[in-house]
Amino acid sequence: MSIIAAGTTTTTALSSTGNTDGTLQFQVNGTTPSVTLNTLGAIGVGSTPGYGTSGQVLTSGGSTVAPTWTTPTVYASTGTANTWTATQTFNGTSSTFASVLLNAAETLNYGAASAPAASQPIYVNSGSVVYFGGNATTSWTINFAFSGGTSMNTALAVNQTVTIAILVTQGSGGASYYNTSVQVDGTTSGVTTKWQGGTAPTSGNASAIDVYTYTIIKTASATYTVLASQTKFA
Repeated sequence: MSIIAAGTTTTTALSSTGNTDGTLQFQVNGTTPSVTLNTLGAIGVGSTPGYGTSGQVLTSGGSTVAPTWTTPTVYASTGTANTWTATQTFNGTSSTFASVLLNAAETLNYGAASAPAASQPIYVNSGSVVYFGGNATTSWTINFAFSGGTSMNTALAVNQTVTIAILVTQGSGGASYYNTSVQVDGTTSGVTTKWQGGTAPTSGNASAIDVYTYTIIKTASATYTVLASQTKFA
């Protein structure tokens, strides 16, 4: 290893030694290794040279300690398509919006031949717009959960809300079929449902699409106010 050393006296202010192994080391205080270059040009730092791993960057520790190799935080590029599988939080400020969208699309959860079952689970992680394309054949209890393995109580924090629209296709006998009960996580306990106009539906609408909209507001642990409506489209 060839060495270039900065000493602390006039006689050792700068010294060098050399050999033929092709590496180069810079030392401070006369003998303390600071930076080492190996034969491939890789940079090692510290008294026991550390070369880091692929993708790491040198991070300064200030003027009192040697820099270290660290793994940088990777941020999404705004110029390319990105997919997030974790929650992203945008808070904004007291004077600015957290986000502004010029155009956005929402994924529809559509079943061309499906109809609500008598006890119908709705998983909000599968989409907040659910379209049953087959004619309803029975009235139904709706049961909201976050997913098949995660409860709404786990996923939704207190003072958070989620809105779901459910589109139900009705045939000629559709007046007999409608949503009779609203559950969250398999129970009506802790769930207060308030229907638009003050009255829950007692029928569906024949030869139409009935659109049910539910705004689920979590007010405490396992406690919800659900604002619900039924609208006929024909």
